[in-house]
Amino acid sequence: MTAMNIAHSTWLAVAAVGLVAAIASTAILRALLATGLAWRLATDIPNDRSLHSLPTPRVGGWGIVPVVVASILGLSPHLWLIAAAAAGLALMSQIDDRRGLPARVRFAAHLVAVVALLVAYPAAAPWWLLVGVGFLMLWLINLYNFMDGADGLAGGMALFGFGAYAAAALIGTHSSDDLAFAGAAVSGAALGFLLLNFHPARLFLGDAGSIPLGFLAGALGYWGWHGDVWPLWFPAMVFAPFIADASVTLLRRLLRGEKFWQAHREHYYQRMVRSGIGHARTALWWYGLMLLGIMLALWALGRPASQQWILFFAWYGALACIGGAIDVRWRRIQAATKNIS
Repeated sequence: MTAMNIAHSTWLAVAAVGLVAAIASTAILRALLATGLAWRLATDIPNDRSLHSLPTPRVGGWGIVPVVVASILGLSPHLWLIAAAAAGLALMSQIDDRRGLPARVRFAAHLVAVVALLVAYPAAAPWWLLVGVGFLMLWLINLYNFMDGADGLAGGMALFGFGAYAAAALIGTHSSDDLAFAGAAVSGAALGFLLLNFHPARLFLGDAGSIPLGFLAGALGYWGWHGDVWPLWFPAMVFAPFIADASVTLLRRLLRGEKFWQAHREHYYQRMVRSGIGHARTALWWYGLMLLGIMLALWALGRPASQQWILFFAWYGALACIGGAIDVRWRRIQAATKNIS
């Protein structure tokens, strides 16, 4: 069999994994809805900070995590620690969804998962860089939870972001079937969830889904860098819209002395929904933005390192300009509302 045939068969296998994961995920979630079990596992009750108006089950993680963990253990056994940590975080987060857990307990679990991965598979890098990477992984875990607040948003970001991981793992200089299958499994499972989460959403992701997805975004991103599949900047560019929105919002709240872990409606995506763009169009705008960033990131993998970093910072600069435009629109709407009242 020629190298071209092998590559073609690998692409087909990866696509098949994604398709099976999507079918399995949506089948599990549809069964939970049909039996009514979804409502008993965890339900999101609207409050004054919510963007929705009806009680909705928060069980997306029940469809995504089991499918992803089974896929990784079966197809990418080298990533068993990542699968085990994701399952553990899902279990802890399900308890949080049902009964609530103190922030320090949640953060301790996140820290243990990240430290275990870094200690078990240390990259050939200075200690201070590994500490910085660990901090960014912790931030990814939490920001994914913060950004799960609009119909179709977090599921779509997972679909495209982990799909980009799968593609990069196949086309990189040092390809990795393990990463390709893992990325495809997460992307496919997210698609199965998204079929029920796009506006109007029949269910939400919940902490049991968003926390493991945030961990997987960081852990698989780290694994790719650790294995020289992609540069350090690649995961940060793939998930740039999520990272930029959550980071800027966090900084603003910290500067105002607010408790950043409490629910609020100040993210850029929340302002877009509240300003009349709506859930569906907001999600579609974000999909387009993320796809553009992913295409640039995949293209940059074949460029010299200096050009890669220039493109990386230019993309974040472009996102800053987009955020500024959303701020201007939001201030105008707020001013108009005050004048009417």
